[in-house]
Amino acid sequence: MADQPSPQESRPVPEVLFVCVHNAGRSQMAAALLAHHAAGRVRVRSAGSAPADTINPDVAEVMAELGIDLTHEVPSKLSTDDVDAADVVITMGCGDACPVFPGKRYLDWQLDDPAGLPAEQVRPIRDDIDRRVRALLAELTVTTHTATV
Repeated sequence: MADQPSPQESRPVPEVLFVCVHNAGRSQMAAALLAHHAAGRVRVRSAGSAPADTINPDVAEVMAELGIDLTHEVPSKLSTDDVDAADVVITMGCGDACPVFPGKRYLDWQLDDPAGLPAEQVRPIRDDIDRRVRALLAELTVTTHTATV
């Protein structure tokens, strides 16, 4: 008789997409923080409608303070496939247009834009994102756990 997967093994892993125009600051921080805290319990992506060439250096600096390295991340272009694959789509207060698919959960987090700000002004934005990401993770993991019970 073949081994049956446990409910924990067979439940789908939720996927979250963070969207920001340039995908160089807020969405990159959110994706990195969620991936860090989720430790594989959530799939995470980020993208932008007009991606920058590189990650904001002050964003990379404040994330490095938490031991999260963004130096190898590259801003990516938002695609319909990104949205289609996501269970939760979070825009980062930048008014970004995003394709809308039925059955997806959409959130808009109103956050200051770290572009052009020094690291000392980016830290509070990072910390705000971190609080929101932790709350989202708690919600997603409770939802997935109770769905399998």
